[in-house]
Amino acid sequence: MTILRTRTPQVTPATAASLEPFRFMRDFMRWDPLRDYDLGAPTAAFMPSFDVKESPDAYQFRADLPGILEADLEISLEGTRLTVAGKREEEVLKDGERIHLSERSHGHFSRTFSLPEDVEGEKVVAELRNGVLTLMVPKRPEVRPRKISVSLG
Repeated sequence: MTILRTRTPQVTPATAASLEPFRFMRDFMRWDPLRDYDLGAPTAAFMPSFDVKESPDAYQFRADLPGILEADLEISLEGTRLTVAGKREEEVLKDGERIHLSERSHGHFSRTFSLPEDVEGEKVVAELRNGVLTLMVPKRPEVRPRKISVSLG
């Protein structure tokens, strides 16, 4: 007599990191429903990750863009929509060369961020240094927090 044993699936408990909504959204935004179909396209699309930080005076956007030239970047601000687009070219093989492993992603990307109404669009500063893009989007002076002194009287 043979006894068949079934294996119970391993259930991983949910942790704070796995339920973190921004991580979930980043993963969702990178999801490609056609990835499982072989359409002759590379399986990994190039989509740089951004850090966005707010100070009392400005919003700061930072992204790692290794291998991207300034000429391959396009940054625009239309109203309150900041768009960063660019491309990283695929390496061209020379005669006699073969690829054994290719993990670096390449291609075109575009990211659009909605900004609050308090930005000064004409004073945006962009800098690409050592493969890191930094964008400073200043706030209008009238909306910046200011300290009000109290007089004794």
